[in-house]
Amino acid sequence: MNPTVLHRIARIARREVFRIATRPLYLFCMIIAPLFCYFFFTTLMWNGLPTDMPAGVVDLDNTSTTRSIIRNLDAFQQTRIVAHYPSFADARKAMQQGQIYAFYYIPQGTTEQALASRQPKVSFYINYSYLVAGSLLYKDQRTMSELAGGAIGRATLYAKGATEDQAMAFLQPIVIDTHILNNPWLNYSVYLSNTILPGILMLLIFMTTIYTIGSEMKTHTQQEWLDLAGRSVTVALTGKLLPQTVVFSAMATFYNAYLYGFLHYPCNSGILPMLFAGLLLVLSSQAFGIFLFGLFTTIRLALSTASLWGVISFSISGMSFPVMAMHPALQALANLFPLRHYFLIYVNLALNGHPPAYAWHSIVALMLFLLLPFLVLKRLRTILLHYAYIP
Repeated sequence: MNPTVLHRIARIARREVFRIATRPLYLFCMIIAPLFCYFFFTTLMWNGLPTDMPAGVVDLDNTSTTRSIIRNLDAFQQTRIVAHYPSFADARKAMQQGQIYAFYYIPQGTTEQALASRQPKVSFYINYSYLVAGSLLYKDQRTMSELAGGAIGRATLYAKGATEDQAMAFLQPIVIDTHILNNPWLNYSVYLSNTILPGILMLLIFMTTIYTIGSEMKTHTQQEWLDLAGRSVTVALTGKLLPQTVVFSAMATFYNAYLYGFLHYPCNSGILPMLFAGLLLVLSSQAFGIFLFGLFTTIRLALSTASLWGVISFSISGMSFPVMAMHPALQALANLFPLRHYFLIYVNLALNGHPPAYAWHSIVALMLFLLLPFLVLKRLRTILLHYAYIP
């Protein structure tokens, strides 16, 4: 590169470092907010799964068998029986008031019908307004029902003279050997934090990039900025965003070291590919922020669009709902979000342990985002030279 160009980039970068150091907003958006979110979300899900979630019981049978079922249900890690209700209506009212997430209903005569092989029915009611709590309590209560049914069936077979092997072969003719890949602890933080943390960093980069360009127009210093760059928008943007690139890359490196080094989350490909993915996410997010400002020309509209795009990224990246199950139009739209491609790199490399070549399409997609600023450079130059700031 021409030494003069390097000198201009260095002068603009020094100027930007001074602006960052004298404005607390930059310190908050670039360092304090990312670090706060890193520690907040990981400590929020520190145990991996919520435990001892309140549930209730309606036991109208009240026999030693049903009391044993309730004790065993209470022994599950995710379930804590906090109340016994005399009727279905009382339990439903407690769940509607938010006192419990679910309740287990055992009708009268359950034990007698079970011993007589008349297939009694028990019910469990789940409040799925709370998706995680509802899913986990549903799993516990369904498992308990199957175990109770098996225990009663085994007792009946023993009474008829069957051996233990004969009883187990009848109750469970096929034994299921389950192996959970990559996250055997079923730790929700492993699934969520690896996407939420880079997603928050991406959103902050969007907004910081837009604000730092728009602030030149707001303070009417864009002419001074361009003069330092020799009237080259490319040089001006490179010098201005270089200090931020360094800081945000350090933040990306920190969350990778924190997740995989300190918390020991699965990283089967080694940390270096994920550090590279973090750098690509930082650069592509900055490029997308430049593109949005050049497209909308005003800070307010560009920041609003960046906020919307960043928030939608969490839903459309695939971490909470699989993209392949979405409408075909949304599947195509998902490719326009940097976080989607970072998520695919994380799944293929860190979780599945594939070599980086396996995720080449996602790596190339993030690199293509770096070309977006070139689509608006001419328009951006016109804005900086001739447009007045619109509050």
